[in-house]
Amino acid sequence: MVQRVSSTRTFARIAPHCVPALDRAVHRLTGGRTLLSNRLLPGLVLTSTGARTGLPRRTPLACMPEGPRGAPVAWVLVGSNFGRPGHPAWSANLLAHPEAEISWKGSDVPVRARLLRGAEREAAWAGVVAFWPPYARYQARVEREIRLFRLERR
Repeated sequence: MVQRVSSTRTFARIAPHCVPALDRAVHRLTGGRTLLSNRLLPGLVLTSTGARTGLPRRTPLACMPEGPRGAPVAWVLVGSNFGRPGHPAWSANLLAHPEAEISWKGSDVPVRARLLRGAEREAAWAGVVAFWPPYARYQARVEREIRLFRLERR
């Protein structure tokens, strides 16, 4: 039921205004150990450099960890923007400034982001859709190709 609700246009209109704010509050209250949205998907807080401003930007995001269960070596981020037409701002920030930091289960991890393309993107896309099927509905709803990034430890 949660997957069905999260892939609706109504959710796409409402969620961007409340989910990130709630995630930031829970993240702060738990000392960076958890996010409210972790009940649905693994999540992290990305600190990137603003593409235009150069200022630090903190964005709570769902992710797909890659590697050993307790200690991932990489994370895949999906620029779904809740199935809305434009790319999310954090993805432009990573394109302009690929070096970033994530807060992952209470630890700060320096990372380098890489936009996935071609066969590598296709393989990752199959993985994220298997991981969270609503991503396929988001892609069907928009004309743009949803950006996928792999974050690797620096």
